[in-house]
Amino acid sequence: MSDPAPLGPTLRIVIVGAGMSGLATALGLARSGFTQINVYETAKDLGFVGAGIQVAPNLARQFQRLGVWDDVATDAVDLEEADVRACATNEILASVKMTHIADRYGQPHRVAHRSALAKALYNGCKAATPNITVHFNSAVLGVDFDETKLLVKQRGEEGDGHWVVADLILGADGIKSIVRKRMLAKHGEEDRAQETSQASYRVMLTREQMSSDRDLLAFLDSNASFRWIGPRRHVIAYPISNHTIFNISTTQPDINFAAAPTATYTTRADKSAMLAVYADFCDVVQRMLRMVPEGEVCEWKLLVQNPLRTWVDGNVALLGDASHPTLPHLGQGAAQAIEDGAVISWILSKLTDPADVNAGLCVYERLRKSRTEFLVSQAAVAGRALHLTDPEAQAARDEAFRQVANGGPNPDKWLDREVQDFVYGFDCINDAEKKWEAMFAEEKAKQ
Repeated sequence: MSDPAPLGPTLRIVIVGAGMSGLATALGLARSGFTQINVYETAKDLGFVGAGIQVAPNLARQFQRLGVWDDVATDAVDLEEADVRACATNEILASVKMTHIADRYGQPHRVAHRSALAKALYNGCKAATPNITVHFNSAVLGVDFDETKLLVKQRGEEGDGHWVVADLILGADGIKSIVRKRMLAKHGEEDRAQETSQASYRVMLTREQMSSDRDLLAFLDSNASFRWIGPRRHVIAYPISNHTIFNISTTQPDINFAAAPTATYTTRADKSAMLAVYADFCDVVQRMLRMVPEGEVCEWKLLVQNPLRTWVDGNVALLGDASHPTLPHLGQGAAQAIEDGAVISWILSKLTDPADVNAGLCVYERLRKSRTEFLVSQAAVAGRALHLTDPEAQAARDEAFRQVANGGPNPDKWLDREVQDFVYGFDCINDAEKKWEAMFAEEKAKQ
């Protein structure tokens, strides 16, 4: 832990949203010496849907800085290899070794259960009590940007809620962010998530459920990920929870949400519909999907947000999915959100005057905005490469996959060495340390 923040005992910090970005930001602030951190969450508890998550080196680095990596390590599986396969034939188009990642970036590439990461962050926040207080069942109804305060209504509270006054508000409230909505409305702009016309099934199989199929058990016991690619669709699967669960995530055209719009963006899905979507995939995929118990198919609507003009208004700032939601094809959604929180925590720890909060937040935006928006665009590019429909383009892409073994670039951006260097080799705190003084002086001069 670095020297305590000069404003640590006095700065009143409010975070909207107790997702991973909100909890990581709260914990980072507490470890920097801030003592008045309140997190407001609409849900009654953490409420994380069970699913796997990519723990790339840049994400693991932040968990270690937060002091909670040990709580994740027992769940995580180190990936040593990644296969890309043809959807119909199961042909291995490319098999990429990932053992170089630990030496090259200081951490192996791992996969884990999302709830393991969330619980580690929440337990870290609970251990930081009373510096961090998480208020569940608390809906944010309004934001006063001029006075830096939130209108909050707790479940069961009578009336129109109550105002919470702060020195700083951080909107970490996801794709449906109320803070972003109010920020845009203040400037006469419409808040609208951008349709991607894509959805995702997320399911998990236990070792017991897979026990009757020796070939599928070999997938579970491996240290590998498997991606089957086809026209407008793909399936990615890998072992998590110390090889006791096989995580399966898909991407396909959004049919169900488009037909029956819902404000939740998630729903329990029909297993037969999922099987129909992937009916032309190979027998291996068919066997996996048939093993999924009825009632345990979750479907997510995949949305992004057009780049925002700004993430900052006064002493209010956005981070994570509230500012740059992304498609999952680079496995960087949570990592980039948590890096946002790490940079905010570091910057605030350097401030000596509460009047400089806005200037600090503007530096945060400059450090993070263009980078995260570029990665959002690259995730979309990666999806298009995986989902080609033109037969000639597919053939050329598949041949490019075969040439990866000879040193060619990987059409799957997640596995491409140049992309890995850009993402995994980047340290957001080192970057902030190098640029802080000049950027802060520039922002102060503007005021």
